Amino acid sequence: MNRRFTPMEICGSLAVLAGLLACWWMASHAGWISRVFLPTPEATLSSLRDGLVDGDLGSYTLATVGRMLAGWGLAGVAGIALGALVGSSAAARAWIGPTLEFIRPLPASAVIPLAIAIFGLSSGMVLAVVAFGAMWPVLLATVHGLAGVHVRLREVATALQLGRMEFLWKIGLPNALPDIVAGMRLALTVSLIVSVVGEMIASQPGLGQAILLAARSFRASELFAGIALLGAIGFVSNAVLALLERRLLRWQHP
Repeated sequence: MNRRFTPMEICGSLAVLAGLLACWWMASHAGWISRVFLPTPEATLSSLRDGLVDGDLGSYTLATVGRMLAGWGLAGVAGIALGALVGSSAAARAWIGPTLEFIRPLPASAVIPLAIAIFGLSSGMVLAVVAFGAMWPVLLATVHGLAGVHVRLREVATALQLGRMEFLWKIGLPNALPDIVAGMRLALTVSLIVSVVGEMIASQPGLGQAILLAARSFRASELFAGIALLGAIGFVSNAVLALLERRLLRWQHP
């Protein structure tokens, strides 16, 4: 669901955020939790500024974002292609469907050991796992969108003697576009999560590695700075996709 927020809702969201920051400030300054584990907001902001200006946090951020977008792009292509195949062909559903249903429940993190055995501890391994984990929301959304094509449109395609590829390109995929876009938004979130996990496990440059090293060294302010950056990446990427979705699907909201 994609809609514009009212000024009241925006003010409410900002108030909740301000309240959380105030609780954080009070807990850290009052000593309710040791600063070894909970830094002050000021220390976190200082670590964030220093890391972006003088440190490696900027390059780590770019590495994570690049890995996330590359895996997301691969997942989108593979998910739409497989979804179109399964959703438009009864034979493909019979032959491929059971295998996909067997693989689909596997968490992306569970296939990391297999990916390490195949690709080694490399950036390619992380990219493969990201694409694998993010592919499923797109694939299932594509299949669902194609299944929702109205029977009258199928009859029109039959009357016009459209081939399978013509049906997909002219009727099927345009009809499934709202579902595909929703799946792509979910896949982008999965891509970010799996990218961070892969960086932690494979020791690849990125925010995942930076957060893990900060945690092991008890540098709480740097840990929280990395987490704040991940939150910002997720927020901005979702906002950009929401804007693109509104433009692509403006015909749905006259």
